[in-house]
Amino acid sequence: MIVLGLLLIVLAGATVIAVSWDETAASTTTATFTMFDRVIQLTQLELFFAGVATGAVLLLGLGIMFAGMRRSSAHRRRLRTSRAEARDRVIRLEEEKRELERKLEATPATPTASTAPAAPVVDRDRDGVDDRAEDTAPHPRVEVPRQPSTDQLVAGRHGRPDHH
Repeated sequence: MIVLGLLLIVLAGATVIAVSWDETAASTTTATFTMFDRVIQLTQLELFFAGVATGAVLLLGLGIMFAGMRRSSAHRRRLRTSRAEARDRVIRLEEEKRELERKLEATPATPTASTAPAAPVVDRDRDGVDDRAEDTAPHPRVEVPRQPSTDQLVAGRHGRPDHH
């Protein structure tokens, strides 16, 4: 692969030298092109370098395209392995669950302290004090003085002077 690349570089260099040394063809012969209603005249040397630039842009585009293909292929490979690992984890967890269920069915049920009736909840307001010892009398009512209303109706004629 490297030898082929070096061979192409040497061949391109030889072509540049051959075209640039041909002074009679490079200086006298011109090619005429019409693009977008404009006439362009190029010598053989200018036409050759335009072809080299076009080829370089083509190779750059191909390189970018192949790099993107490699990157997306690696991304798909990582995604595929990640999914396989997740699937394996789920299978292991399901097997472990089945094993634990078998063990649970095999052991006899013995009463434990957790199955004893729970003590009644005596701290309903969660203030750290036993509610049975608290005074449950109603709290004194606090009177708030009424505030004068300054709101006025916006959509109607109320609170708005008449302008005729």
